[in-house]
Amino acid sequence: MIRLFKHYIPHAVLLLGLVDFALLLLAGDLAWTLRAAQIGMDAGTLGQRLWALAGFAAITESALIAVGVYGADALRSMRFAGARMLVGVSLAVMFLALVDFLLPGSTYWRSTLAYTMGLAIAFLMVNRILVGSLIDADAFRRRVLVLGAGPRAARLEALGKRPESGFSIVGYIAMHEGRAVVEGAVPRAAIEDLSRHVEALRASEVVLALEERRNALPLKDLLRIKTAGVHVNDFSSFIERETGRVDLDTLNPSWLIFSDGFSSGRMLSSVAKRAFDVVVSGALLLLTWPVIAIFAVLVKLDSRGPAFFRQSRIGLYGVPFEVLKLRSMRSDAEKDGARWAEAGDPRVTRIGRFIRTVRIDELPQTWSVLRGHMSFVGPRPEVPTFVDDLEQKLPFYAERHMVKPGITGWAQINYPYGASVEDARAKLEYDLYYAKNYTPFLDLLILLQTFRVILWPEGAR
Repeated sequence: MIRLFKHYIPHAVLLLGLVDFALLLLAGDLAWTLRAAQIGMDAGTLGQRLWALAGFAAITESALIAVGVYGADALRSMRFAGARMLVGVSLAVMFLALVDFLLPGSTYWRSTLAYTMGLAIAFLMVNRILVGSLIDADAFRRRVLVLGAGPRAARLEALGKRPESGFSIVGYIAMHEGRAVVEGAVPRAAIEDLSRHVEALRASEVVLALEERRNALPLKDLLRIKTAGVHVNDFSSFIERETGRVDLDTLNPSWLIFSDGFSSGRMLSSVAKRAFDVVVSGALLLLTWPVIAIFAVLVKLDSRGPAFFRQSRIGLYGVPFEVLKLRSMRSDAEKDGARWAEAGDPRVTRIGRFIRTVRIDELPQTWSVLRGHMSFVGPRPEVPTFVDDLEQKLPFYAERHMVKPGITGWAQINYPYGASVEDARAKLEYDLYYAKNYTPFLDLLILLQTFRVILWPEGAR
């Protein structure tokens, strides 16, 4: 994986995206040349249309990211990738056709866009076939040697067997005597020179998966491996990189303190984040107030009670604030106190089920964003009752409040809607990853992929 602005991106995905971008440029240029030849117009030089081509490629690539073309499922399934690719390219072409309508004289002619769409889809599909064969092979998989043969090593074994995994395990070394959980682990005593053993296996990374590290770290071995040019990683950091979440089972305060993250350099990111929130929330409120007003009337007509729902939530540094949403449940839904939503929740109204599915109920929250209580991206704000309960049951739950809560977030796009302590624990792992690593780049990825969740609802209740 390559680390880009503190976020890990698989090499295969990066290669696929770069080749896609080049092919989109080619498709746009061929379409323009073809259309110019048809109407007997001089196509001009490449330099004259380069900015327009780059704009088309950038917008289309963003749309592909938004619909999940570079997700794990799309990398494994050609059929899945093709369907998402068609949607992504179509959305980009419709947007550019609107640009051409609003700004006549641009180079995004609808006739040219029609040709571009066909060529782009054909080129991208061919790229998936060619690069996909390399992804399925071991060309992009790191060779990992695991020091340990217990439950942690078994977790790495299961992780490495996933089709979308970016690494393959070349061996396990049982560092201490005792029953090994992983089959085929080689006892440390049977290896005369560990650094040569690593070299013989052609391992590019060694992961420390010991169950007990106190007075058990093989410092001499690790030093020799490190000085031989092989990357050495601890279990928690490896899991964070490979899964995009912080592993609560192995998390300890010292790792949070000494690992990369929560840096002072994020001050600039916070300023940029707030500026984005103010500009976009103001514009969004101006554009969507008619939609909010229409559905407020529908909510009022559909069931008795107010159109809007107000509730106290926990925000930055644990300070409560009032959130505003379109009401999607009966007005007496919490007469017995706050409780988790559930599948087919009878408290949800007819209109409420629809506005929850398409996320219209969230639109009034942009007012909280404009006021500075929330951000567009961040951990989901919870009610005080749930927070008090979860802080007792889940370690490090309070640390998710070190960043502003958001309308969408890393947990929301990576984990389906949850309604239990177990779900809250899983989402906390993603929230901690975001709190630790957030940058404008990660926010942009989350905002783009939120469209995927809206287009293909995954667990909305």
